[in-house]
Amino acid sequence: MSQSSDAVLERLTRLHPKVIDLSLGRIERLLARLGHPELRLPPVVHVAGTNGKGSVIALLRAMLEADGRRTHVYTSPHLVRFHERIRLAGAPIPEADLLALLQACEAANGEAPITFFEITTAAAFLAFTEAPADVLLLEVGLGGRLDATNVIAEPALTAITPVSMDHMQYLGPTLAEIAFEKAGILKPGVTAVIGRQARAAAEVIDKRAAEVAAPLLRQGRQWEVVPQEEGFHLRDGDETLELPRSALVGAHQFDNAGQAAVLARRLGLPQAAIAEGLRRVYWPARLQHLTHGPLVSSLPDGWQLWLDGGHNAQAGEILAAEAAGWDQPLDLIYGMLNTKAAADFLKPLAGCVRRLRAVAIPGEPNSLSAAEAAAHAEACGISAQSAGDTATALRQLVAAAEGPGRVLICGSLYLAGKVLADNG
Repeated sequence: MSQSSDAVLERLTRLHPKVIDLSLGRIERLLARLGHPELRLPPVVHVAGTNGKGSVIALLRAMLEADGRRTHVYTSPHLVRFHERIRLAGAPIPEADLLALLQACEAANGEAPITFFEITTAAAFLAFTEAPADVLLLEVGLGGRLDATNVIAEPALTAITPVSMDHMQYLGPTLAEIAFEKAGILKPGVTAVIGRQARAAAEVIDKRAAEVAAPLLRQGRQWEVVPQEEGFHLRDGDETLELPRSALVGAHQFDNAGQAAVLARRLGLPQAAIAEGLRRVYWPARLQHLTHGPLVSSLPDGWQLWLDGGHNAQAGEILAAEAAGWDQPLDLIYGMLNTKAAADFLKPLAGCVRRLRAVAIPGEPNSLSAAEAAAHAEACGISAQSAGDTATALRQLVAAAEGPGRVLICGSLYLAGKVLADNG
């Protein structure tokens, strides 16, 4: 019986006792055995940060593709299938290619300890050397300094999106320590485009940039975004561009669009391609309005269903700010990993949520139970109960309401991925 990539991926999870173990030694060893594919990549744009990495990459990809540039992309985690993580010149990697690359990496690694993310990153680098492209957009997995993607010695550009509190158990308990890890992707002489930062993070990034002589283009200093009714003005140095609103929903996407546009300009893209990319960009599970599928079909007239994968304090603040402008009551279906700070995410939302149904994330051993998730919400002042699954939660919210509302499924990209798979 032929193997599948899923079978190989499942085997690879057993090569290291820890899911996350930040280090460069293991991937450097494997890349050497594979003939150093990291040295044969297209020009790389390396992106770190806490929130907005995926959106900035999606926006920049749309701009590059609007200009006819062949663009490879590496992102994580995936929502429905692993193949989403590795995009080759516009499309997810084909199954046959992924299987062959995973098998090659498994054979080269042998029984040596290596994390799942490290060995799959090596497979991605191999994939990117075997298909021609003009640019590779490379998202950091976790942190930056010791992330498996940080073996790229000379990227074309780097970027750091806003840094906030997340993954404290791996990156440190303070914003400054987290920013130090993110700033580890800065490279000598390589321009870095920096999103809006809190002072503690900005000071650390500035210090690291000075140490390695990395030129910085910082939001609020070298570039700025001014939202307008139909779009935004981008001030980039001495120039000002008038650009359309991004297709991505949410006021926070103005800043992401601006950062992507600044990167695009450094890659030589014309304003027309930047504008077209803003109009055509698509990035699921980021304030995504679901308009079809079984869950949507089960709703009475007048109801809306939305999906978002944000899971930290800044994500909660962004969602609360957006919900404040909605003209219908907001109900939540909420699930979260037990490695996240649930209260930090929920507190900003407490004042705008009518009621909440908590669910466990299917198939995730590190998920909060529905009862635990509901208890976190109650502790934040949100009326909450547990539910057996998303469909049940949706039925309960509709039955308890006096009239139509907006239901937002939120708290985890893993939960969002399950919803997209089941509601497809």
